[in-house]
Amino acid sequence: MNIVDSFAAHASRFVDIRRDIHAHPELGFEEHRTSEKVAGLLAEWGIEVHRGIAGTGLVGVLRKGSGTRTIGLRADMDALPLHEANEFAHKSTHAGRMHACGHDGHTTMLLAAAWHLSQQGPDDFDGTVHFIFQPAEEMGKAGAKKMIQDGLFERFPCDAVFALHNFPVGDVGRFALNEGALMASSNTYKITVRGRGTHASMPHTGIDPVAAVVTLAQQLQTIVPRTIQSTERALLAVTQLQGSDAPNVIPDVATVGGTIRTFSIEAIDKIEARLREVAAGVAAAHGCTAEVFFNRSSPPVVNHPAEARFAAGVMREVVGDGMVTDNFPAVMGAEDFAHMLLARPGCYAFLGNGDGDHRPDGHGPGPCIIHNTSFDFNDEIIPIGASYFVKLVQRWLPAGG
Repeated sequence: MNIVDSFAAHASRFVDIRRDIHAHPELGFEEHRTSEKVAGLLAEWGIEVHRGIAGTGLVGVLRKGSGTRTIGLRADMDALPLHEANEFAHKSTHAGRMHACGHDGHTTMLLAAAWHLSQQGPDDFDGTVHFIFQPAEEMGKAGAKKMIQDGLFERFPCDAVFALHNFPVGDVGRFALNEGALMASSNTYKITVRGRGTHASMPHTGIDPVAAVVTLAQQLQTIVPRTIQSTERALLAVTQLQGSDAPNVIPDVATVGGTIRTFSIEAIDKIEARLREVAAGVAAAHGCTAEVFFNRSSPPVVNHPAEARFAAGVMREVVGDGMVTDNFPAVMGAEDFAHMLLARPGCYAFLGNGDGDHRPDGHGPGPCIIHNTSFDFNDEIIPIGASYFVKLVQRWLPAGG
C-alpha cells in the first residue's frame, strides 16, 4: 500500500482522537462537543474555520498556490440512538447513544488528511480544499441538505465533492464504488384510513378502517412489480400497521406505513403516484377515505462517471489495483451525501472495515456491522482513508498543473 508516510509516525494520535469521539457520541444537530473538537484541531493546524453551518456543521478551508480550482471532502459527525453493547475502554459514555455507523472514524480520517495537507509546503497542491464536517446524516435528518440550504456551495465553491463510508466489503482497506447509483433513495410513507368506529360485535353499524388497511397492505406489495420494470431494482416494505388499542373496538382510524427504496428519482415518482392511487381506491371500496403522507428523506446516491473514474484511479494509487472494486453493486441502504451529488459532481465510495477481528476484548456479542450495538470502527483504515483524501487533493489540484 502507498500510505502517506506521516500517518505511520502519528497513527496513535489519530486513534486517540477517533476513540475520544467514539466515547462521546452526539445525535444529529447536537454534535456540539464533536464540532468544537474538530474546529479546535483545524485552527491549531492553521486551517481557516467556518462554523455554524446547519447548526453544528463546519467547514475548514485550506488554500495553497494561486490556482482557482476547488475540491470538497466531506465527513459526517453524528451518532445513532442505540445503547452500546461493547465494554472496552472507549465505549460510549452516554446511555442510548453510540457511534454504530463509524462516523467517528470518518471524521478522524478527514481530520488526519487536513492535518497532513496543512503541514506540507506551498508546492504540495495548487487551489483550495474545503473540509466539510456535516451534522445529522442519520435518522432522515438530512444534514447535507440543510448545509446546502445554508449556502454551503455558494460560500465554499467545490468543483467536485468526495466522501467515504466504512462498509463490510471484504478485505480491510478494500475500496468499492461504481460509476452510477451506489445507494438507494430513502422514502417513508404513512397512510391514514378514516372510517367510523363502533363496537366490534356490531360491525354493520360502522365503517371499518382496519379491514381497509389490511387490504391496502396487501395491495401495496404489488406496486413495485406492476409499476417498475423488472430490470430496475426497487423495494416497498410494509413495516407498520395500527388499528384499535382494544380487541373489541373497531376504531375510527387505522394506519399503514413503511419504507420505499429506489435507485432513480423517476422510480420514486412512479411509486408515489401509484401508492396514492391505490390508497384512494382501496379506501373508497371500503367506504373510507385515505390521507397519504409521503416523505422523501434522501435521493439515491448516484456517482458521476468522470469523478468516479478519477477516484478509482487515486484509490489504486493508494492500495493497488487488486484492492479496488469499481463495479460494486448498488445497495439498498441510503446516505444523504446524495444531496451533495445532486448539487455538484463527485463520488461516494466504501472502504472495507473488516469482519470485527480488530475489536479489543470487551466487545459485544453481535457482528461488527454498521447499526449494530457491537460495532466499532477499525482504526487500521484511518491512514488508508486519510491517504486517499490527501492524494485526491494532490491529483485534483496538482501543483504547477
